[in-house]
Amino acid sequence: MRDVVILLMILAIAITALRRPWIGVLGWTWISVMNPHKLAWRIDDLPLAALVAGCTLLGLMITRDRRSPFQGAASVVLVLFMFWMCVTFPFSLFPEQSYEMWSRVMKIDLMILVAIMLLLQRRQIMWLAWVLVGSLAFYGVKGGIFTILTGGSFRVWGPSGSFIEGNNEIALALIVAIPLIRFLQMQLPRDGKRWVFHSFTAAMLLCAVAAVGSHSRGALLAIVLVAFMPDEWTSRMQTIETYQADASAMGRINAWWMAWNLAKDRFLGGGFSIYSGSVFQAYAPDPTDVHAAHSIYFQVLGEHGFVGIFLFLLLWLLVWRSAGWLRKHGAAQPESKWTSDLGAMCQVALVGYVVGGTFLSLAYFDLPYNLLVLVVVARRWVEERGWEKEPPPVAHKSKILRLFGVPA
Repeated sequence: MRDVVILLMILAIAITALRRPWIGVLGWTWISVMNPHKLAWRIDDLPLAALVAGCTLLGLMITRDRRSPFQGAASVVLVLFMFWMCVTFPFSLFPEQSYEMWSRVMKIDLMILVAIMLLLQRRQIMWLAWVLVGSLAFYGVKGGIFTILTGGSFRVWGPSGSFIEGNNEIALALIVAIPLIRFLQMQLPRDGKRWVFHSFTAAMLLCAVAAVGSHSRGALLAIVLVAFMPDEWTSRMQTIETYQADASAMGRINAWWMAWNLAKDRFLGGGFSIYSGSVFQAYAPDPTDVHAAHSIYFQVLGEHGFVGIFLFLLLWLLVWRSAGWLRKHGAAQPESKWTSDLGAMCQVALVGYVVGGTFLSLAYFDLPYNLLVLVVVARRWVEERGWEKEPPPVAHKSKILRLFGVPA
């Protein structure tokens, strides 16, 4: 039954995307971030994301409600980063093995550009925020309850086969999601039901509990919630102080040196598949200790060289600055105050990503790139004085939408 419900929902989104491609953007985001098909039994291997993406692209070609993807410096740098990855790919150490990840990254970034083109109105931006929050809060609330019920003795994991399958990865995703939950809470009507406000607070707390319950040391750097955690969790966190005796920590440092030496030797980097014995034999201090990069920075450095890491860092610096622009200029008008809140919370989320990402290989994960979308399209909305161009709210607006502060 679960398979049928999820499949019907995705098919409905795909069909709707032909006429309203921005709905397809939301559907793609839901599938790529939450991976709902991984919760089913028989449809987890179907190309459902490709179906929604294809219908969205067809709708994009038909609709007139679209803009150029080159909206501000951040989107331009994203395109340059994509171009550079296309340049480095043919010169990869192992092109055949790198193709799958290169193709996956290109699809993700393409849909990010499509989102920038299609999300034009406040309600569309808000719906994207809701999709991101709902997709991750599902795992955060569930994982937080699990951590409390088990006393934190077991780790929290993400959906299998996704970017956030590992305990470290789901922890970082939840840390990034918490500020977005707070943003949505800030948009609730002041005269609304108090239980709704408190439900958002509970969701944030449970996501924090789940992040810590993942036993991720990277998450510890971004959030501290240790009072009730058991000895199993405390003993793992204490290995931060004794990293030289911890095989995992030393393996990461070994992988970082490998990436640095590889980038110095090869201007274009080594491509997406560099975490093998032969590469570590040539570039790592300890050639027998083969590890993934476990750092968004050394991941990009090793895979795409110094030009790649420069573009990657520049991208997030520009997103940060655009979010800061929203904080300042969004507060200038009552109608755009929500964008000031969005900019502030996106900056908090970016801090979580750049700090937690120091120890995780999540350079291409969709979620931070969706922060880019939120910031870029919200800034465009403010610059164009979008509140003057959008139609007035529908009089018979849904009570449920009004309850949660969602624009009509």
